[in-house]
Amino acid sequence: MSILLLLQSRGQMTGRELAERLEVSERTLHRDMDALSAAGVPVFALRGAKGGWQLEENWRTQVPGLDEAELRALLMAQPRILGDRKLAAAAERALGKLMASLPVPLRLRAESMRQRLYVDTKGWFGGTEDLSMLPIVQEAVMRDRKLKIRYSNRRSRFEPASEAGRVAPTSERTIDPLGLVAKGSTWYLVANTAGGFRTFRVSRIQNALLLDVPCERPANFDLESHWRSATEDFLKHSPRFEVILRLHPEAAVEIRRWHLAVESSPDTRNSPGDGWITLRVQFEDEPQAAFIALAFGARAEVLAPAPLRNRLRSELEVSLRQYESTTGGHA
Repeated sequence: MSILLLLQSRGQMTGRELAERLEVSERTLHRDMDALSAAGVPVFALRGAKGGWQLEENWRTQVPGLDEAELRALLMAQPRILGDRKLAAAAERALGKLMASLPVPLRLRAESMRQRLYVDTKGWFGGTEDLSMLPIVQEAVMRDRKLKIRYSNRRSRFEPASEAGRVAPTSERTIDPLGLVAKGSTWYLVANTAGGFRTFRVSRIQNALLLDVPCERPANFDLESHWRSATEDFLKHSPRFEVILRLHPEAAVEIRRWHLAVESSPDTRNSPGDGWITLRVQFEDEPQAAFIALAFGARAEVLAPAPLRNRLRSELEVSLRQYESTTGGHA
């Protein structure tokens, strides 16, 4: 697309000029020209001292007409959603070119729409995904090239607890990139490795080197089908730590929203009408269950398992002693 826009605006350019402008080798440029020609674009080379590449006279790329519903949907996918500043800037330039091609009435409506939507990609406490490696990963995926990466193996809350402590903090590997998946504001790379299909979180790729070696793409690989299957398999086999909680109604509402409450029943140990509920809830592991149970304070009681009850009792006793000593010291 960049080649077409340059030739449309300049009329004719030499191979060297195009290669320098696009920051690629002349060999790469010739391959791209062959690809354009094979796709039916009437691009050809003029030989001689004043030669160069040009498009057939009067040939222009055409932007399909957009109706208002299509335009609204496009503008709602604002470039800021990409997260990475460089990628967002490139997407913003592309969107600007599209806007410039629109009829004046539709362009004014588009500008009005954009003024009414803002996307903030940062978390409440400054957290955001590191997407600095995303451009080179995208290039590897688009060009079907092998990728050598250094990957952080630290466990996230979405990974099985059994993996913690069993792998090195970082590892280097050469992979065959097959596709990218955006889940919320998080990007994942699906790749083929010596050990089979793997999913890598892009923000945990610390370094990436694009290799000039074609990747081996399995026949009939379908990214969407693979992702759905891999997600279902992960959720099915991910270790779970089941806890029976006795909860105040407000706490029960929050637990049901955050976690998988597999069963509920009225709590008969309180007076009728108080609304307390007993839930069987699945957590990732014991530390997560303890953290959340302590966060609810008096609104939650762990009924089982017994080791978790003992752990919470010990932590609360230590906290009570700490508060008693500090209260006495400042009285």
